[in-house]
Amino acid sequence: MVQRITSRNARFQQWQSLLSNRNKRQRSGEFLVQGVRPISVAVQQGWPVRTLIHSTERPLSRWAEELLRDVPAERVAMDPRLLAELGEKNESAPEVVAAVEMPPDDLSRIEAGGDFLGVLFDRPTGPGNIGTVIRSADAFGAHGLIVTGHAADVYDPKSVRASTGSLFALPAVRVPSHREVVRWLEARREHGQGITVVGTDEEGEAELFDTDLTGPVLLLVGNETKGLSAAWRELCDRTVRIPMAGSASSLNAAGAATAVLYEVSRQRIAAARAAGRS
Repeated sequence: MVQRITSRNARFQQWQSLLSNRNKRQRSGEFLVQGVRPISVAVQQGWPVRTLIHSTERPLSRWAEELLRDVPAERVAMDPRLLAELGEKNESAPEVVAAVEMPPDDLSRIEAGGDFLGVLFDRPTGPGNIGTVIRSADAFGAHGLIVTGHAADVYDPKSVRASTGSLFALPAVRVPSHREVVRWLEARREHGQGITVVGTDEEGEAELFDTDLTGPVLLLVGNETKGLSAAWRELCDRTVRIPMAGSASSLNAAGAATAVLYEVSRQRIAAARAAGRS
């Protein structure tokens, strides 16, 4: 059965509030996803889709027909002008918008094996930066992202869009402070899974290229303007700086994270090749 929504009724207003109101996203336990790739990856990765919203007028593509047929979710047909608002598009409505259930913020979602690579983003203020870091972390083989402190929201639409679907492939966990992460690291170490905590800092004690990052590593990325908090600096086993040329004094947080993740990936690929030749 398909529900039809042609006015700004209570349900539409609830979904609309998810775009801008973090507290309402948290209370409802869901967030909106826009775009073919992000929705497809969410489905492929098994995220629970609560509702699929499509236009009352636009003919459906084969992708949308298969999505609506195969995904066990409530189906809602919406006036295209209202759908455009949920899709945050000025000119045309997206074909489908999905309301997806949030997973728990549980660090056990992040697997920490012998090849562990994790990223911790300390108090990020830009949701787009969170999504970009998630995308880079996914691309370079990380196992998860941790967002700490008073920060922008992982499930903000800007973060979801910037991740281009990687949010659904890489565990991203929000925690209130460094304390939860410290307990998680200690528990890993008690089980013989030592993880080196490496902070990125423009005044780091060693250059990135001179630092061995082939073992289990948690990379720390600081706030866009203030960098790492004092608590995190104290917990670093080492800090690294990215060698730079030109007039730029630093990279933004997402750019720095991407550069370090690339170097970790390069080192690990080189080490695996060397081991294969020996």
